Amino acid sequence: MKPLKIFRSALFLIVLFTAPLTEICGQGQYLREYEAPEFLQQPCPWADSIISEMDLDQKISQLFMVATWSNKDEEHFNAIEQLIKDEQIGGLIFFQGGPERQATLTDRFQSISKIPLMLGMDAEWGLAMRLDSTLSYPKQMTLGAISNDTLIYKMGLDIAEQMKALGVHVNFAPVADVNNNPDNPVINYRSFGENVQKVSVKSYAYAKGLQDAGVLANAKHFPGHGDTNTDSHKDLPIIEHSRSRLDSIELKPFKYLISRGIGSIMVAHLYIPSLDDSKNTASTLSKFVVDSILKKELGFDGLIFTDALNMKGVSKFFEPGETDEKALSAGNDILLFSLSVSKAKEKIKASLKNGSISEEDITDRCHKVLKAKEWLGLTKYEKDTITDLKKVLDSPYSNSLIERLYTESVTLLKNENSIIPLPKYSTRDKALVIVGDYLDNPYHIEVRNRTLKHTIAVPKDLKIDKINATLEKLKDIDDVIVNIHGMSQRPNRYFGIEKQTVQLVDSLRKHHRVVLNVFGNPYALIKYPELLECDAVFVLYEDVPYSQKAAAKALLGDVNIKGRLPVTINSDLPEGTGIMIEHNKMTYGFPEEVGISSNILSKIDSIVTDGIEKQAYPGCVVLVAKNEKIIYHKSFGHTTYENKRAIKPDDIYDLASITKIAATAAGVMRLVEEGKLDINKTLGHYLPSIPDSSFMHDAVIKNVLTHQAGFRSWIPFYVGSMKDGKLRSDLYRKKRSNKYSVQVSENLFITESYKDSIFYKIVGSEPRSTNDYKYSDLGFYLLPMVIEKLSGQKLEEFVSQEFYAPMGIETLTFKPLQLFPKDRIVPTEHDLYFRNELLQGYVHDPGAAMLGGVSGHAGLFGNAYDLAVYMQMLTNGGLYNHKRFIEPKTIEEFTKCQFCLGTKDDNRRALIFDKPAPEGQEGPTCECVSYLSFGHSGFTGTLAWADPEEDLVYIFLSNRIYPSAKNKKLISMNIRTEIMQVIYDSILEKKAFSEHH
Repeated sequence: MKPLKIFRSALFLIVLFTAPLTEICGQGQYLREYEAPEFLQQPCPWADSIISEMDLDQKISQLFMVATWSNKDEEHFNAIEQLIKDEQIGGLIFFQGGPERQATLTDRFQSISKIPLMLGMDAEWGLAMRLDSTLSYPKQMTLGAISNDTLIYKMGLDIAEQMKALGVHVNFAPVADVNNNPDNPVINYRSFGENVQKVSVKSYAYAKGLQDAGVLANAKHFPGHGDTNTDSHKDLPIIEHSRSRLDSIELKPFKYLISRGIGSIMVAHLYIPSLDDSKNTASTLSKFVVDSILKKELGFDGLIFTDALNMKGVSKFFEPGETDEKALSAGNDILLFSLSVSKAKEKIKASLKNGSISEEDITDRCHKVLKAKEWLGLTKYEKDTITDLKKVLDSPYSNSLIERLYTESVTLLKNENSIIPLPKYSTRDKALVIVGDYLDNPYHIEVRNRTLKHTIAVPKDLKIDKINATLEKLKDIDDVIVNIHGMSQRPNRYFGIEKQTVQLVDSLRKHHRVVLNVFGNPYALIKYPELLECDAVFVLYEDVPYSQKAAAKALLGDVNIKGRLPVTINSDLPEGTGIMIEHNKMTYGFPEEVGISSNILSKIDSIVTDGIEKQAYPGCVVLVAKNEKIIYHKSFGHTTYENKRAIKPDDIYDLASITKIAATAAGVMRLVEEGKLDINKTLGHYLPSIPDSSFMHDAVIKNVLTHQAGFRSWIPFYVGSMKDGKLRSDLYRKKRSNKYSVQVSENLFITESYKDSIFYKIVGSEPRSTNDYKYSDLGFYLLPMVIEKLSGQKLEEFVSQEFYAPMGIETLTFKPLQLFPKDRIVPTEHDLYFRNELLQGYVHDPGAAMLGGVSGHAGLFGNAYDLAVYMQMLTNGGLYNHKRFIEPKTIEEFTKCQFCLGTKDDNRRALIFDKPAPEGQEGPTCECVSYLSFGHSGFTGTLAWADPEEDLVYIFLSNRIYPSAKNKKLISMNIRTEIMQVIYDSILEKKAFSEHH
């Protein structure tokens, strides 16, 4: 973010949260000290010069903004060109089309206009309101559910940047109407809601974001279109309210915005007898409404636009040209969507003669338009130089912001017996019923691995036999999640919910616990109150991928639930209702909220994709967390090169040597804290079964933990269990028996007694000639024996009971096939030298496999999320979810370098944990990390790293050894460290972040 934008973001927070609420809600004088639009506060030498050279016809022409479309044909484009040349109009409003086509047309039209054109668009929810291939932001009712209005301000900034990239200067937004009529056919979901205060503040947040980025905001539809039953596109709506009522509700947001410098306002086509009872006179054409109230009484000096003059609210009563003249005489500055510029100019010139409007009025309004153009940078048109429009219109930052907006809007209306969040993995059977959408939609993809027993997709208007069949299929299910998709915004059609859908939900809730997700307008619940009888009810406001993903994460407790109803459903569910759920654990967040640049962080994608294309690994999962918020969690590629199944974010991987820090280290640290283990004592002190003759008997445990006890790197135990290249028949069987009870792989079992053989091979091994640093697995075969002796539990039981279970970790486990289906576990090597089978769910390391899948050096499996939780606990100094697992001083001791003397030959290792290499040397990290950071890599293609200084956790999981461990491209391409470099590059400067946040 540019420094000026950062400053404005910080300034906005000050202005927004110091504005007295009495200005909105209190009695008496409403307006604070008036703030004129910004374009009227600065010197305008260009506008002053141009106006002095213009004749009357040119001045009138500047007051027209004509409609155009980039998806029409050349005949239309030529007609617009001719209008620009002949009539010298002041601007264009773009409707449907595409961004590239519109950019081309903009250059074409601007190049022939003597005075640069002011271009406008209806972009209430971004360019996607009119253009294909562009981002759609949440609609205003969705934003009405959000408590953090700074996000709406940032949305305004972001939409403005995209509009400027297309050369658009005016956004006809925000909608400042207070929607207090559930049957409103045209405003409704386009409003921030029914609360006057919230509509005022949110409108200001949106408008200020636009104008701080240099796009003129436009508050609409004055004097308030929120309580109508008629669409002014089709007829003239009638509002019967008194002036006092209008002052207390409809007018307040406009007063609020006027007092804060809104640049422009659009006048609606409404018939309001209490303001002007002239027959067939819409507010747009009423001098009392526009001139007396808006200009004089409310003191608005900015640009006043008519609503589109082709709308039936005005066009059905007057001829083309006549409508324009009446609108201009009423006090409007810009005539939007004129049906005939030439006829309108004739009528306007005639009105000059009869005195209903003066030439001075025309000059003043034209001057105002020119001043706005000068503020918008339109003194001289320069051709757009953006070479890659897509990067601007579809940036990672924009997508992240949109995702966050939808997440913050998720509203929980009911939560009987605290059913939400549903446990991700539980003994209760769950099913998903998708009404009006397809299987494998974004919601289904997010939840399908969380023990869903059934997923059924049914049409909205399903017949009774289909309802009965669905009920029968789900009869043994405990919890049913029902998603209502395919809704509409039309009140007269019950917002798209069919009676058959309601019947299905009603039948289900009588026999199951039901969680209902309403992906549409909350007013639908007024039409069908029986839907509120479900055990839990979510309102998601819109049916888009982002809202579906947010709903799924809310269901499972992956995000906090913060949304509040922007409108009233009934007396039990008034505006402002919403059950808040804050989780004291790692949740999903968004890069910018923790000081990370989305645009830079997105470079991870290309690094990972390059690795897949060059076959460094068939697929992987990358997770980045900062400040206990997961800000990046993506899966790439497939489980194998055969591309049969795509990798999922919660797939389970063989973590290899990460076992050392995620299992063994946990056990060792706990026993040290309990005073049961002294790392300055020897292995022989705790394991007297080690012969005195073995050099390992006297090996100091601290040296074992730092890999400088003189041990060899490893021993290929499987080789000793083979003869002439084949498995010894006295040691192995293909089926389990009492004697051959230790499972090595899916189709291979070894004798229980061979564990003793491995032990004696280790303790009988010869030491190296020196005790300098040499990475070794051997000591970690023995440490589980120490842990079991001192704790009374096997390693896998001890760490699960003391760490994983109380932390809510569910996939960190040895022997994962005992808990999870095979398909959830990513395969590793196709072992052709020992087990002669593809390894999936069985530990790859041969030594750990021969011990039954559990060892201190390998054997642990897990997914990225659970591994990140464990690393976050360490980053927090041993604290997670308000529970202390390890003391900070213990973690500090175990994660610091134990033998660093400042020489190039230093042992960089901490106790069990790996550390960054000294500058200029190869190691597991980039040189960007802090020296407080720690972690470990794994042979299978994994890495877990934590940096307490940045409160950062980074997880990389891959199966780079598929199909062969000889593939070392992951290492030679430095993929894991390149990703780490991007992560640190994405961290915003602290000062900039504090202002940005």
